Amino acid sequence: MRPVIIGIGGSHSGAGKTQVATLVLRTFRGWGAIKYTKTDFYASIVDDERVIAEEGKDTRKLLEAGAGKVLWVKSPFSELNELMPMAISMLSHLEGIVIEGNSAVETARPDIVIFVCGSGKSAKESAQRILRSADVVIFDTEKPPGVPRRAILLGRDNLGDLPRCLSGLVKRREKAAPRSH
Repeated sequence: MRPVIIGIGGSHSGAGKTQVATLVLRTFRGWGAIKYTKTDFYASIVDDERVIAEEGKDTRKLLEAGAGKVLWVKSPFSELNELMPMAISMLSHLEGIVIEGNSAVETARPDIVIFVCGSGKSAKESAQRILRSADVVIFDTEKPPGVPRRAILLGRDNLGDLPRCLSGLVKRREKAAPRSH
C-alpha cells in the first residue's frame, strides 16, 4: 500500500513550512521526509546522511524531528514530474512521507495538504494553488482569502492542535482508497 503523504506548502519563503514539518514528524515518528529546493539547471536526489545532517540545514531539522529517512530533492520545476515519483518510491517502505515545498506538493499530489500562511509578504500564484487544495491552513493573525470551506483553520497560537487534527485526517485517508499517481 502507498504511504500516506502529507504535503506542506506556504505563502512564501520563511513562512514556517519547516517548523510545521518538524511538528508533523514529531507526531508521526519514523515517517520519511522530502525537502524540495528549486535550482536553475541541475537535478538531484540527495540521500547522503552527511549532507542531510549538515548543521543549519532544514534537512537536519527534519532528521532531528524524528524522520526515519530524509531526501533532499533539488531541481528545476521542469524536472519534478520525473524526480518526485522516484523520491517517493525511495521512501515507499515507510508508513508516511512529509513533503515540504510548493512545487513538490503540486507534483506529488499528497493525501493531505497543509498551507502555512506567513505574514508580511503576498503569496505567489503557485502558493495560491496550494492554498486552494489545502486541508489545513495555518495563519498568523487573520485567515488568508481563498481558503477552501473544508479546510481546518489553525492560528499559529493553536499550532499545538495540529497533531490531533492530522491524526484524524490520516486515519480517514488510511481508510479511503489511496490516490493514484
